[in-house]
Amino acid sequence: MKTWREVRSFPFAVRLLLVNQLGVNTGFYLLVPYLAVHLGENLGMSAAVVGVVLGVRNLSQQGLFLIGGSASDRLGARGVIIAGCALRTVGFALFALGDGLAVLLAASVLSGVAGALFNPAVRAYLAQEAGERKAEAFALFNVFATTGALIGPLLGSALLLVDFRTSALTAAGIFAVLTVAQAAVLPVRKVEPTGGSVLADWREVVGNRAFLAFALAMVGMFTLENQLYLLLPAAARAATGWDGAAGLVFLVGTLANLALQLRITRALKSRGDRGRWIAAGLAVTGLAFLPPALLPGIGPVLAGALLLYLGLMIASPFVMELIPRFGRPELTGTYFGIFYAVSGIAAALGNTAVGWAMDAGERGGHAWLPWTCCALFGLVSAVGVAWLHRLGALPAAVAPERAKTAV
Repeated sequence: MKTWREVRSFPFAVRLLLVNQLGVNTGFYLLVPYLAVHLGENLGMSAAVVGVVLGVRNLSQQGLFLIGGSASDRLGARGVIIAGCALRTVGFALFALGDGLAVLLAASVLSGVAGALFNPAVRAYLAQEAGERKAEAFALFNVFATTGALIGPLLGSALLLVDFRTSALTAAGIFAVLTVAQAAVLPVRKVEPTGGSVLADWREVVGNRAFLAFALAMVGMFTLENQLYLLLPAAARAATGWDGAAGLVFLVGTLANLALQLRITRALKSRGDRGRWIAAGLAVTGLAFLPPALLPGIGPVLAGALLLYLGLMIASPFVMELIPRFGRPELTGTYFGIFYAVSGIAAALGNTAVGWAMDAGERGGHAWLPWTCCALFGLVSAVGVAWLHRLGALPAAVAPERAKTAV
């Protein structure tokens, strides 16, 4: 009940964006986790072609976050959010209606570009609307996002009992409803000029060495968060011999988020600097991979998942709160765009390392190897953020104008 009271205490625009994120994650996870199976088994594509189709989507999204962020600053976050959801509607509908490679590649590009548009724009809009309550707003954002990430696969697995096309059209329908809702009721906000060209904006953000160092230090958080879809589900399935065990990982996270996220953020917000808590949260995410490394069975895997979610609950809202503080309010979208581009690319490399460790551990009989690799990622990132905090390179949460301390 406290969570719902907190939701109602925010402006209407914030509440709509929270519901929007629930819908975005529901629609995304309803379709994307099952896309590879559809391409390979239903359409008979080779593993290489499946990899190309999925890789095009990731590349389109990761490579264009900067464009989405800049568009948000210059055109207004509202319009970019609406455009992104509309593009994803078309992209997901193409997955349902087209079987040819050209159509599937177009669907992948459109759905990837859509994410590149609305991801930084939603966060920029939320940061601007939440004012000094950014931490609480992003804590609720995590709750709604995590809930959607649980509902989506459950709904998708049920719809797949009919066929993939039904699942894809349902996902497209969700994004269509979100597009219409945002166009109808999301408030229009005045766009303040940035005072320079797009290239000048990019140079300003990239020239902020403290911000770039922070984005690189956060590679551990994004790499380990991705293990909720790679290492942990694989371990849950291996421990039980049941494919549905992967859903237990998300169930644990969703219940923990609903019960604890807002309480954790409120408790920590007034107790020490943000950098200290971000570093602590990253350390917890690293330690989360030790129980499955040391003990067999589904229990340690779920304990690790719970610790990982706990670390993310500690760190993530404060990370999102700090990003706009590094620069001028007029460049909030650009800062989010570059942050996600840098962190996304670095996390992709981190995931490659984890995948290599999984293969090497399986070949050599060293089951602990990928878990140790993940633990190191988390602890190294924690040390990096703690170092930036010690140098005074992180902006104060109560001072939006401060941001340009050099490392």
